[in-house]
Amino acid sequence: MNTNENAFTRPDKRAVDQLRPIHFETGIAPNSLGSVLVSFEHTRVICAASVDQRVPGWMRSQKVEGGWMSAEYSMLPYSTLDRKQRDISRGKADGRTIEIQRLIGRSLRAVFDLKKLTGKTLWIDCDVLQADGGTRTASITGAYVAAQIAIQKLIAEGEINENPFTDSVAAVSTGIYQDVPVLDLNYLEDKAASVDANIVMTGSEKYVEVQSSGEEASYTREELDVLLNLGSKGITEITKLQEIAIADGLA
Repeated sequence: MNTNENAFTRPDKRAVDQLRPIHFETGIAPNSLGSVLVSFEHTRVICAASVDQRVPGWMRSQKVEGGWMSAEYSMLPYSTLDRKQRDISRGKADGRTIEIQRLIGRSLRAVFDLKKLTGKTLWIDCDVLQADGGTRTASITGAYVAAQIAIQKLIAEGEINENPFTDSVAAVSTGIYQDVPVLDLNYLEDKAASVDANIVMTGSEKYVEVQSSGEEASYTREELDVLLNLGSKGITEITKLQEIAIADGLA
């Protein structure tokens, strides 16, 4: 592992532990209960939360108490350099889409008390407008903002009695690019990285999920620790931005 940060330059000149510029624009989808356009510079995702006044059939048949939360994820055809075919045109969602939407749902449910959402399903739709690396991490980060805004509105309207969220949740990528561990990879870095990791953490710095893999390479425990530390630093910064965005969305 190259520990000399001056021996290379990231494509966008960022420091190794520097996030891309992150912005949240709330209220982007007026017909939803809560929505946000989250931008990790050129990666842009619309996340919108809607409420269904019923729970999935399996919960009804098994008489499971509480409510449910689920997510759907899609990359719009024009989100990538080459047009991406819609899932409906193929007749089914591809494996990557299914994996990511399950990850988004798991990440939010990890900080959510489903028993406090009695008889309701909270749907989170994440639609990628532009992809430049880290679409899954941006989706999780934006999904929490949209969901929290929706929940606060449900409380204000008397639909639920208390907030089911037990903590915040956000995600960020890390990886080893040109032998140097870096935070929040863009597409050029992600494409060339020898190791990449997606880190999902709560606002209280607990891990929800860590997805790390070598791309035709292996990595050491020391390198993994560095990637985790970079991720923790990034999540701390993102959490503060989420708090500001939620307050703006409820103003």
